[in-house]
Amino acid sequence: MEKVNLKEKLSVFQDHWNPRIVGELNGQQVKLAKLKGEFIWHSHEDEDELFYVIKGTLKIEFRNKVVEINENEFLIVPKGVEHKPIAVEEVHMMLFEPAATKHTGKEKHTLTNNNQEFI
Repeated sequence: MEKVNLKEKLSVFQDHWNPRIVGELNGQQVKLAKLKGEFIWHSHEDEDELFYVIKGTLKIEFRNKVVEINENEFLIVPKGVEHKPIAVEEVHMMLFEPAATKHTGKEKHTLTNNNQEFI
């Protein structure tokens, strides 16, 4: 058992849209990521996904609306719901999702990374 300092872990990397695993529990992974710009439209057929914003403002675009998530807020995207994260300015965030979750679901893209590093 070791505590995790989010600020320290976030200082280890600078790239965007490349989550790092910082913990695991009950089949779930806790990930940190830095986001900037637009991601791609995708969904996760069998997994819910929790987006927790540590720093900045993240917009999650859905086909029928846009939800803005500010610092210290989170949003759970239910399985099967198509979404597209957008970060106008850099966002620091934490994700909670099952370990089996594919980064971009069934979509293949240059941003897809299904071999995320444990830091």
